Amino acid sequence: MLGYKRVVIAQNERGLHLYDRRLAAILEPGVYRWFDPLDHHEVQRYDLTVAEFNHPWLDILLRNEPSLVERYFQVVETGERQVGLIYKSGRLEGVLPPATRQAYWRGPVEVKVDLLDISADYALSRAHAALLARPSVMLARSLNGFILTAEIEDNHVGLLLVDGELVRTLSPGLHAFWRFNRAIKMETIDLRLQTVEVSGQEILTKDKVSLRVNLSAVYRIADPVKARSELGNIAEYLYRTLQFGLRQAIGTQPLDGLLGDKDELDRVVRNYVAERVEPHGLTLETVGIKDVILPGEMKEILNQVVTAEKAAQANVIRRREEVAATRSLLNTAKLMEENPILLRLKELEALEKVVDKVERLTVFGGLDGVLRDTVRINLPPH
Repeated sequence: MLGYKRVVIAQNERGLHLYDRRLAAILEPGVYRWFDPLDHHEVQRYDLTVAEFNHPWLDILLRNEPSLVERYFQVVETGERQVGLIYKSGRLEGVLPPATRQAYWRGPVEVKVDLLDISADYALSRAHAALLARPSVMLARSLNGFILTAEIEDNHVGLLLVDGELVRTLSPGLHAFWRFNRAIKMETIDLRLQTVEVSGQEILTKDKVSLRVNLSAVYRIADPVKARSELGNIAEYLYRTLQFGLRQAIGTQPLDGLLGDKDELDRVVRNYVAERVEPHGLTLETVGIKDVILPGEMKEILNQVVTAEKAAQANVIRRREEVAATRSLLNTAKLMEENPILLRLKELEALEKVVDKVERLTVFGGLDGVLRDTVRINLPPH
């Protein structure tokens, strides 16, 4: 009809009835008619499946219409050190930051808000961390960077820093913390064995020979809190200490001593480094010199020295064998001198060897002549 305004509020809706821009009533489902030729009436519809009621007049309604607000809305306020977990129909679907006021329609969506005090304990429980660290798409929209999450792996430790201060260590597992009212940072430290390489170090020995040395070390972080608080860069500090230890060990010994006992060199470097890193929470497991590289001319000189040493050793061995052979001959001669039968047997052996090497042998005087004249040994008089 001309001049009448008809409004239908559906079953899942509520309507704010405004008359001349002032709240007149909250309309429940039904059909409403007004004679309104001058357009004084206005209705703002709200879908109750969206529980949040966001309206610029909320503060005015709370002050001027408390009974109306109590009937149709659930109002939740968080303190400056409180966080609200919003559950809708039993499911966690949002977070209320501190110092926040939010109104929810009383309707088909049951809203429950759990208030958490984060003034002292700002860590989420394991159950809440599991939900908020891997949120659903809708829940992720409401988090808006409110939470710091970290997953600490096995054989690692986490260090929690709050407002620049190291406050606790974190064991392996999932951890989450509220970011509100504080600056939170988390660092992870590996507690497993780690390797550091010191390569290509040009060092002069005590006798001024230039060497190129490569070293490898294995270490672990035994006290992560002390290491982190006392050392700015753990790996760099250890590298520099190994470098200085290597130079100290090589620069105080001649070349012959270094090449003669590498194990001793490893021990010297390890003792030097361990003494300086262990007070800072590091444990040095092993230190090993991988390569000792000589300059080209020094290699040639050492090769000549080695060759000369081997030749001298060969001569010594040869002379030793000659002396042994001579001594054996002397012992054999003494036995023959004392035993004529043994001497005769040796003569026969000599004759056998001679016969094997000649084609024809003319014998005079019979067999006795062969035995007496072919091989003749004049024994010295007794």
